[in-house]
Amino acid sequence: MPLYYGLNIKLHPQVYEPAEDTFLLAENLTVREGDLALDMGTGTGLIALLMARKAQFVLGVDVNPLAIELAKENARLNGIKNVEFCVSNLFERVGGKFDVITFNAPYLPGEPEEPIDLALIGGKTGREVLDKFIGKLPHYLKPGGTVQIVQSSITGVEETLEGLEKAGLTTKVTTKMHVFFEDIVLINAQAKW
Repeated sequence: MPLYYGLNIKLHPQVYEPAEDTFLLAENLTVREGDLALDMGTGTGLIALLMARKAQFVLGVDVNPLAIELAKENARLNGIKNVEFCVSNLFERVGGKFDVITFNAPYLPGEPEEPIDLALIGGKTGREVLDKFIGKLPHYLKPGGTVQIVQSSITGVEETLEGLEKAGLTTKVTTKMHVFFEDIVLINAQAKW
């Protein structure tokens, strides 16, 4: 069983395995002591479990039920109790507001066929999932709250920055890495309200 940042993480072939994009987010988390945090598209639960080291409480959601079962198992395995996981299509089953929200967004264009595809395919153009997320985001972010989005240059970073600005957040690309034929970027955005 692989060890990531001191956590034992079980993997499943139909759940997105932590990779460069995950590590970019993991190494730049903005969660603070006592925060309420939301990890959108939690996958194995790694980011949620890392946030739980500082946060008062973390909710991890994923549209893939296999991911949620795996994330719950990974929390048990590591004895982390201030985290919950539930199946949710974006904010569908999320209540309340959060200090910090993370999202390693799916960005490939296409139609998902298997559960694993939900972590990779962001709709017909690759932006649909991300645009829906940005549209609903203001309802779930506390005043001054932060959102961290990992995405690929394939999907149009400028469009994401513009969407976040329109939603009332100040934005900044805080770091990026080049992987194969794309740049993976980390966007930090803070609520102006």
